Amino acid sequence: MWEALLDFFESTGLYYFFEPDGWKFFIMIVLSLVLLYLAVFKKFEPYLLIPIGFAMLLVNIPNTGMFVETIKMVDGVETTTYSGLLGYLYYGVKLGIYPPLIFLGIGATTDFGPLIANPKSMLLGAAAQIGIFLTFIGAIVLGFNGAESASIGIIGGADGPTSILLASRLAPHLLGAISLAAYSYMALVPIIQPPIIRLLTTKKERAIKMEQLRVVNPNEKILFPIVVTVLCLTFIPSSAPIIGMLMLGNLIKESNIVPGLTKMAGDSLLYIITILLGLSIGATTMGTSFLRVETLMIIGLGLFAFALATASGVLGGKIMCKLTNGKVNPMIGAAGVSAVPMAARVVHIEGQKEDPTNFLLMHAMGPNVAGVIGSAIAAGLLLMFFA
Repeated sequence: MWEALLDFFESTGLYYFFEPDGWKFFIMIVLSLVLLYLAVFKKFEPYLLIPIGFAMLLVNIPNTGMFVETIKMVDGVETTTYSGLLGYLYYGVKLGIYPPLIFLGIGATTDFGPLIANPKSMLLGAAAQIGIFLTFIGAIVLGFNGAESASIGIIGGADGPTSILLASRLAPHLLGAISLAAYSYMALVPIIQPPIIRLLTTKKERAIKMEQLRVVNPNEKILFPIVVTVLCLTFIPSSAPIIGMLMLGNLIKESNIVPGLTKMAGDSLLYIITILLGLSIGATTMGTSFLRVETLMIIGLGLFAFALATASGVLGGKIMCKLTNGKVNPMIGAAGVSAVPMAARVVHIEGQKEDPTNFLLMHAMGPNVAGVIGSAIAAGLLLMFFA
């Protein structure tokens, strides 16, 4: 009888909490509850943090078999396979399927009009990507290899799907930490960016009003995704999965002849893939592999990357302000990160604090959507060198 009870106890998840690494499961369960609290009650990126947090809970209750990673040697080559419900869903990340489909949905909901109306704002989107490459260098200095450093540096683009795609290709063992860092800092844009903006700009600069943008011709909006696709893919073919799907979604939207496809891509498909992506990310956060010194380093480097990206965008805005004799509010450079439209809203709010009649939202949307393209191009470059 006692042997039967012991066998039953050893088959439960409770038994594993008493193993040497059992405390790691407990900590991850607590962390999953924190993420769920932030998502549900504080509304921090709830669309993604809810599935991530719940998947984290599922895989850290021991012995559920929801995500099983098996490493085998086949003909002298080490291969990794996944099983369990979340393991099968994870193949969508491993094979690079989910992130491009997310970009298809993003493209179907994005208006590139502000960028077309003010092409110079592309330079501010590019300036904000400097944080990616400086963080890449920092990660190298701290001992990460090239592929790992590239995956960490892309966090500075504040683009979750791009971070996930790059990590899944270059450093899948760091996917959980990189994904959590990327989406956490995206959610914290309203907290992280304002102090940096105020530190690097003067009250006078923050109060600058910009001229109203011109009206963009519908034909320009149709040509834009085609031209961007040809130019970007010609020079950086490795950016095709991201740029291609982003521009396809936008072309579907701007063609204005397939409203059913636009609604499906920007609504149903986007939400479905977001759930699958969140579950797959959360599945990689099992305590025994997640709780490492490297995880803390990645979270710190991610914050460093995002702060640098914001600062470089603002400094780019200050240069443009000088060159245009004060016609550009330098704060819009902070929107050059890819957190659409949160970063643009932060700039608009900061401008209104200085002058309630100052409306910067549409001006900030130019660098903001340029940041989406810029981070995709940066990811393509890093893939080109390290894949």
